[in-house]
Formats: sequence, structure tokens, C-alpha cells
Amino acid sequence: MGAIRPCGPSDVKAVIFDFYGTLVRMVPPLPPSHEPFFLRRGLHEAAARWGDQWSAGPGDGEEHLAHSTDEESYRRWERERLRLRALERGVPKDQAADLAAEIDTAIKRLRLELFADVRAVLARLREHGLTVAICSNWFWDLDRAVDEAGIGDLVDTVVSSARAGARKPHPLIYRAVLDACGTAPGQSLFVGDMWEPDVVGPLAQGMRAVHLWRPDRAVQGSAPPLPEGAARITTLHALTGLL
Repeated sequence: MGAIRPCGPSDVKAVIFDFYGTLVRMVPPLPPSHEPFFLRRGLHEAAARWGDQWSAGPGDGEEHLAHSTDEESYRRWERERLRLRALERGVPKDQAADLAAEIDTAIKRLRLELFADVRAVLARLREHGLTVAICSNWFWDLDRAVDEAGIGDLVDTVVSSARAGARKPHPLIYRAVLDACGTAPGQSLFVGDMWEPDVVGPLAQGMRAVHLWRPDRAVQGSAPPLPEGAARITTLHALTGLL
């Protein structure tokens, strides 16, 4: 665990969590590969050129405020991105829209499971009078995903990139979650498993940050050195010691 400035009982008013990789993980059955949607149309070359199925969405730090005015506009933009990508990969124009709709549906068919430490830690934070928030690069219906994961009763506010109009680490999404919590940056602690979106981004906005480095994390590699104002933990239970 790295060093973080000690927090007195009145310092931190809100604890803001990333969602995927921090509170939940994906479990089988996993979303299907894009390939079957191409191959049954005979689009073998386009399938090979498509790339990783997760690379088709907005990138980290991307601002899309103009498309986040309402759910219908955002969902239309999601599918239009996929349609244009399909055309660029050589999909015939008369098939691109239907293919985009199929892929869009498939990549959102996620089965999520809470990490074992989540409910107890969120409940403890709430018992101590802290605001508990989730801020995630996610689809429009993050609130529904939180409820389906079984923690809707333990979370005060939910902010998704889809609704905020930008993806972490863009400043816009952090401002949105701070406004929703009603706290200043210095009163807010951000907890997440990804380095740029969950540590570097919050620190740049004046928040404190905790890098969650679970032993069974999906992302491989070594942990970056901790900057001032950040800590590293291997379980959410360690948050108690930081607060």
C-alpha cells in the first residue's frame, strides 16, 4: 500500500467507485465474438479487418456531449459509429446497419458478478455517513446494471460516461459526479482499478485516489509508481484503514 495523506473523519465526504473491474467482473457466458455476425453474411475479409470487439466504442477520454442529450440520441450514435466502422471494413452499404445493430446488442449482453468484498464495504461507508457514488465509462443504463448487480440500495448516485457526455479521464465526467455528490474535489476519494481513468484523472481534478490492484485482476502488467495523493490496495476492505 502506498502513502496517502491521512483522512480525518471530516475530510472525506464522498467515496466514488469505478464499476467494472472494481465492483464487478464479467463471468461466463461471455459476450459472443463479432465474427459469427460477419461470417454468416459471407463477409470473411471484413471480419478479419474489424479488430477487437471492445475497440469499436468511444475511446478513453473522448468527449461526446452532443450525442448524450438523451437516451435515444446516444443509442443512435452508438450504432452509427458501428455502421461507419463496418463500411470502413468493407461491409456492403445495404448490410451495414443491420450488422451494427447485431454487434451493438451482443457487446452489451454482459453477465456481471460482484467481487466478494463489495457489499460489506459499501454498507460500512454508508454507516459512517459517507456518500457512495459510482462513476464509470459505461453504457446509458449504468443505473440498471448497478441494480442488477445487487448494490443499488448501497449507492447514492450513479454517473455513466454515456450520460455525462465524456469518458474518463476527461474532466467533464469527474465534474458531473462531484456535482451529483455535492462535494468538493478535496472531500472526494476516487477508487478504481484502471490507472489513467481512476487514478491520474481524479488526481488532476483535485481528488484523492486509491488504485485497486486485485490479485485476480483481468489487466496484466506491473503497477505504476504511486504519485502523491494516491494509495494502492489489494482489497476494498483496506479502504477502512485509509479513512
